[in-house]
Amino acid sequence: MRIVIAGASGFLGQSLARELVGRGHAVTALVRRPTSAPDESRWDPYAGRIDRAVVDAADVVVNLAGSPTAGNPHSGKWARELRESRVTTTRVLAEAVAASERRPAFLAGNGISYYGDHGDEELTEDADSRGDSLLTSVSREWQAATVAAQEAGARVCVLRTSPVMDRGAPPLKQLRLLFKSALGGRLGSGRQYMPMISLQDWVESVAHLAEHETASGPFNLVCPQVPTNREFTEALAAAVHRPAVAPVPASLIRLGGGQMAPELLGSVRAVPAALEASGYRFRHRDVGAVLAAAGV
Repeated sequence: MRIVIAGASGFLGQSLARELVGRGHAVTALVRRPTSAPDESRWDPYAGRIDRAVVDAADVVVNLAGSPTAGNPHSGKWARELRESRVTTTRVLAEAVAASERRPAFLAGNGISYYGDHGDEELTEDADSRGDSLLTSVSREWQAATVAAQEAGARVCVLRTSPVMDRGAPPLKQLRLLFKSALGGRLGSGRQYMPMISLQDWVESVAHLAEHETASGPFNLVCPQVPTNREFTEALAAAVHRPAVAPVPASLIRLGGGQMAPELLGSVRAVPAALEASGYRFRHRDVGAVLAAAGV
C-alpha cells in the first residue's frame, strides 16, 4: 500500500514508518521544510497547502502531527498551539481525503483524554466524553475535524492513544529517572485509572488498522488491563529496584499542574474493545508487561 504520514518525524511517526516499510508498504512523509528525499512531500497546513496528487495516490493517510503535550500548563500560548496544531492538521487532511477521487482511508491521531474523568467505569469506544478539561476538549475538537472525510464516505479510524511507554521517550523517560532517584510516588489517592500502551503494541495496532480494510470508527489504543496510578507506581518502583515513598498530594498537583492537573488526577478506565474485535492481539496486556517491553 501507499501510505502518507503527517508527523512522521516525531517519535511515534518514525516508529510507525519503520514498521510500515518493514511490512512492504511505501511511505511518504509530509514535511513543512523543503524536501530532501524522494519519499517526502512538502505541505503547509496553516496555509491549507498540500500536494493533492500525493493524497490522490495514497491508500491510507495518517495524521500524527501536533505540538508537544509537554510544556507550560499555565501558558495560554502553549494551550492554543496544542489545540490548533491538532485540529488544523486534521481538518486539512480530512478535506484533502474528501476531495480525492479514490478517498484513501484516514487514520486520525487523537487522545484517550477524549473521555474525561469517569472514575471506575469501564470505557469502551461507545462511552461519552465528559467535562471541559484542556485535553478532553481538544480531543473532542480533534475528532470533529475528521468530519469532511467521514461525510465523503472515506474509511476513518480515530486513534484514541494513551501514553506510549518507552524508556527513550516521555513520559516514561522522565518518570524512570525520577523513580531511580527514589523520588517517585503515587499521584493523589493513586486510585485513578491510568491508561497506557507499549510502543510495540501501538505501532503494530496502527499498522493493523491501516491494513484492515473494514476497520473504522474510534479505537482505544490502551493495554487491556489498565492499571491504577498506585499499581503503576508500585510496578515502576519494583522495576527500578527503588522504594516509592514520595506521594504527591492532589492539592499540590492542582496548584502546579495547571491545565494538565485533570490528566494526572482524573480516572480513565478505557479498554480496547473495538481493536480486539477487529482481530488485533496484544503482546503486552498489563502494566508489568508494558514496562518490561519498554526496557525499564
